[in-house]
Amino acid sequence: MHPRDHARELGAVRTGLVVTSLLCVGELVGGYLTNSLALMTDAAHMLTDVAALGLSLFALWICARPASETKTFGYYRAEILAALVNGVVLWVVVVFILAEAWRRLHDPPSVAAGGMLGVALAGLCANVFVAVRLREHREHSLNLRGAYLHVLSDLLGSAGAVVAGTVIIFTGWRAADDVASALIAALILVSSWTLVREAVDVLMEACPAHIDVESLRRSLERVPGTDEVHDLHVWSLTTGRYALSAHAVVAGDHADDDAILAAMADVCARDFHIEHVTIQIEHESRRAAEPAH
Repeated sequence: MHPRDHARELGAVRTGLVVTSLLCVGELVGGYLTNSLALMTDAAHMLTDVAALGLSLFALWICARPASETKTFGYYRAEILAALVNGVVLWVVVVFILAEAWRRLHDPPSVAAGGMLGVALAGLCANVFVAVRLREHREHSLNLRGAYLHVLSDLLGSAGAVVAGTVIIFTGWRAADDVASALIAALILVSSWTLVREAVDVLMEACPAHIDVESLRRSLERVPGTDEVHDLHVWSLTTGRYALSAHAVVAGDHADDDAILAAMADVCARDFHIEHVTIQIEHESRRAAEPAH
């Protein structure tokens, strides 16, 4: 994973926030004037994007603050909380979209398809621009991945509105607007599921997906002088930052504890990308005092 560029991340989110805010107002007005649910759906979703990008911007700012006496790990988890909130908000938006689409399917209203198509095309271009700005940062931060998913689902929404407008113009099938809204909602739900799951995993201090705990344990036990490794815990502080704690029983009372610790830390960093390592060295005389595992 490439190192994070905090200044570029902030710049990308700020740009996205400005463009998305302007587009949200434009689509809301355009949707109202053309009576298009697809456009108003996209505008409502875009309003959550404005909030999501604002939340992401706040999280990026606060996570850069240094650790304190009460926040000894700093504010890394602010990004994870932002990602979780963004994902849950997406689910709430989906419920409202589906409910309105279902209501209108039974009596499709008249839609000004030409105006709807023009506004949707403008929205599509703007969303492509913002998505490209955020795309390169999505793997560095769960928070930025959440913001990217918001924008990507908006892009899909604009594309759906373009398709719906085109269908209405050429076929007169007004329900295309509502069908497009329902499909957009389904895509939003799918894209946000992984985001919420990963955020919950971090908050529950689950083992990072790329780490096999048993493989890690065996690697640590292969360090010369090591007899056993137990009480092994691995978790994520935030995206790309991992921590480990463990007890290591060393062979013999005269083992070189410092050398063993250094070797274990090197294994963690080199092979598993774990930089924050806390290992308690224990000798055989300590084994009897350990609680049963």
